[in-house]
Amino acid sequence: MSIDEAASPTLAPPPSGVTALTHRPGRWIDGWDAEDTAQWNGVGRSIARRNLQWSIACEFLGFVVWQLWSIVVVYLPAAGFTFTTSQIFWLISMPSLVGATLRIPYTFMVPRFGGRNWTIISALLLLIPAVGLALCVSNPETPFGVMLAVAALAGLGGGNFASSMANITFFYPAREKGWALGLNAAGGNLGAAVAQFVVPVVIGLGAAFSLGIPLAGWVWVPLILVAAFGAWKYMDNLSSARSDLAGSLAAVREPHLWIMALLYIGTFGSFIGFAGVFPKLIADSFPAFRTIDMMGISLTLAFLGPLVGSLARPFGGRLADRFGGAIITVCAFAVMAAIALTVVWTLPLGNFWLFLGLFLVLFTAAGAGNGATYRMIPIIFARRGAAGQAGEVRESVSTARKSAAALGLISAVGAYGGFLIPQVLNASNSATGSYDNAFYGFVAGYVLMLAVTWFFYLRRSSTVGKV
Repeated sequence: MSIDEAASPTLAPPPSGVTALTHRPGRWIDGWDAEDTAQWNGVGRSIARRNLQWSIACEFLGFVVWQLWSIVVVYLPAAGFTFTTSQIFWLISMPSLVGATLRIPYTFMVPRFGGRNWTIISALLLLIPAVGLALCVSNPETPFGVMLAVAALAGLGGGNFASSMANITFFYPAREKGWALGLNAAGGNLGAAVAQFVVPVVIGLGAAFSLGIPLAGWVWVPLILVAAFGAWKYMDNLSSARSDLAGSLAAVREPHLWIMALLYIGTFGSFIGFAGVFPKLIADSFPAFRTIDMMGISLTLAFLGPLVGSLARPFGGRLADRFGGAIITVCAFAVMAAIALTVVWTLPLGNFWLFLGLFLVLFTAAGAGNGATYRMIPIIFARRGAAGQAGEVRESVSTARKSAAALGLISAVGAYGGFLIPQVLNASNSATGSYDNAFYGFVAGYVLMLAVTWFFYLRRSSTVGKV
């Protein structure tokens, strides 16, 4: 008996009337159809939930690793590193650039290797940037080029999102994708918040033992190993989770893929971009609040931003399930535009708590928008696949494959926002000495995306109907 056969649980026969599933060595499942109500209510839901749980765990650590450099850079000057502001911004934005690019090939890894198998591989790959960061920051003489290359490796964590979401979309029926994808994404997004909370604590505690910044990388190594083991033992591969070149090319040729990619830049790109720069924005605008001492431990309140954004994401998906993703996305962009404008107008007041409160609202709107826009994607592709039948939300297998490819590609394009936002802020600061012009640009972008959402997905004459 193989290891995988030994690891596979003994399953009871399916209830009467339920389509039987075939379990093969390597934890492969044949005959999966989430849209089969009898199968779903009989055995499908529990299998999907188990895979979702471990998918969340692995994606969570991916986001942790992806965001490590945005936190660590704040501590580099005190550790003896002498980098310019521009170099700091590159260390913040490089993981997002690489992570966004890796999401494109990662999208197709699930069909190629199997969802469970690729989750194990992608989790273990996180060891490289985690250990690399620990080694680099232990020596202040490390050249900037080496630091930038290791920061780029953190993009491996960003790539995990595309394969994770593409995998989970095969496990759930169309009517429940919003909540499931929202939970999966929120679990990953929480990694940014947890990293921003835990890393300062770990660095502070480690300083007492002359360990300091390197612990920001080492602390995640055992958790990565546990997550990879959990994926190996409890997750499954679906033989139906297949894609073909023709289906992928069809997704790329679909105009709505690129429209949704633009909207996702505005929602997820804002979340990950602002999550990356929030610690530096606080340090630059309110130096006295760069860290807050609590019981002898220096904390940064920057973690609150990605925390509320992550928690808002599944509720954005749930609201989209009920009211439609387009209306929730329009509301999200309206709030984000208003808040970005208010940040510029109120920053001269020098009130940190007002600044923090405004950004928490911005993160909440971006998080809800993330869930809503991601919910729109499978619905749009299902309706397009149903020759424009606006009431049709049931996915065929071929439509699900096309939708999964679209989810990964859209997440890749949207993630470039994590690179663009820090670089736009850097350009504004370098040119004028302030971030005002960058925020005015963000306002204009949000208004444009609001208009695009309304035009394509809320108008009565929309070709896909309200989604």
